[in-house]
Amino acid sequence: MSAQEAIIWEGSPSQVTNLGTYLLCGLLFFLVVPVFYAIWRWIVTRCYRYSISDQRIRVTEGVFNKRTDSLELYRVKDVVLIEPFGLRLFGLGNIELRTSDLNSPLLVLRAVPSPRELREKILLATEARRQVRGVREMDVSEHLSP
Repeated sequence: MSAQEAIIWEGSPSQVTNLGTYLLCGLLFFLVVPVFYAIWRWIVTRCYRYSISDQRIRVTEGVFNKRTDSLELYRVKDVVLIEPFGLRLFGLGNIELRTSDLNSPLLVLRAVPSPRELREKILLATEARRQVRGVREMDVSEHLSP
């Protein structure tokens, strides 16, 4: 991260994404193995991190071996908010970022809190970054004549 790069938001997916697993493991706790599986799912979700700055989005995952992917904000073409009923009950939502990046054409920020506010922050930061870099979005569509 460069010195002038400012963090807009950091977080990880909510543990609510594991609710079904936790309930099933709770019912089968007497088998012991499900308890360890539930603990593992908690650790994996806890180690999944999103970091959004005014220049890029970083996604870090992994418990023992870490992997970090970066996406430049000026490459974001569309930001879609998806609020499934189960997540909305907990004030959570998913944010889909459709991009012009060849390696990550679709990036989903899963089960994030206050998704509407985060979506707006991403949209504003994306537009600001495009202006700084002098990038314009251009869609090219082919029309075939009969």
